[in-house]
Amino acid sequence: MRTLRGVATLSMMIVNTLLYAIPLCSAALVRLITPSSAHPHCTRFAMKCAEGWISNNNRILDLLQALNVECSYPQNLHPEQWYLVLCNHQSWTDILILQRLFNKRIPMLKFFIKQSLIYVPILGACWWALDFPIMKRYAPATLKKKPHLRGRDLATTRRSCERFKLAPVSVLNFVEGTRFSHQKKMQSNSPFRHLLKPKSGGVAMVVDALDEQLSAILDVTIIYHEYCPSFWTFLSGHAPKISVKIDSLPVPHNPTSDTNDAAKSSAVQVRELLAHRWLEKDATIQRELLEQS
Repeated sequence: MRTLRGVATLSMMIVNTLLYAIPLCSAALVRLITPSSAHPHCTRFAMKCAEGWISNNNRILDLLQALNVECSYPQNLHPEQWYLVLCNHQSWTDILILQRLFNKRIPMLKFFIKQSLIYVPILGACWWALDFPIMKRYAPATLKKKPHLRGRDLATTRRSCERFKLAPVSVLNFVEGTRFSHQKKMQSNSPFRHLLKPKSGGVAMVVDALDEQLSAILDVTIIYHEYCPSFWTFLSGHAPKISVKIDSLPVPHNPTSDTNDAAKSSAVQVRELLAHRWLEKDATIQRELLEQS
């Protein structure tokens, strides 16, 4: 029964994706042949399509599953404002949960994708139409052979961040950099019980790029009770409780102008913010799991 449910859920989601890929690829084509002044309109249209895609995915899950998701929202969330969303990362299921909870409450979630993924058939065009930020990285061996490339990956990422200003957006950042596991926790010498060490570089870059646009930072804590499901396990039916805590935080701002000293100050603020929030997040997860047991 669980296998049939998983196959049915995945099949319906694939059909939903292919259907919405048509208008998204059309938006990508229009954006390709129109002047830059029309690009924000293309992006907004693509984001409306993506919201419809997410809504249909939620309907599919509601049809085939009985999810037990509890969430506490902050006040004054708005789909026409800019947000930076931080979250602990345990499973690819996290993205489905976040899309489910935030769809149409705030702008569509966007996250950094590797540059190579932009060439994936159909999906690459959809990501480009949606203005997903591109992350370009050079391997250490490449930088050793071609040192003049050093710093270009950051420049590419910064240019990508600039496109966030075209339309309201929610930038999603899994600041641990990878999915949590006890093995990774041991290997990284993480001081936390349920988390890996947060990395502040990507957060600081988004804060600097959208310093004047960001309305708030939304710190999300996802807690899977009993066990953390894999993507397939979740699609096959997940009955245990899932708790989600969302806290709204003020955005660190540069105290002066766009100088190097100000940028450093902003980076320090972000690093201190993450250190403080990750201590609270770890304690929250521990408390919730103890109360459940």
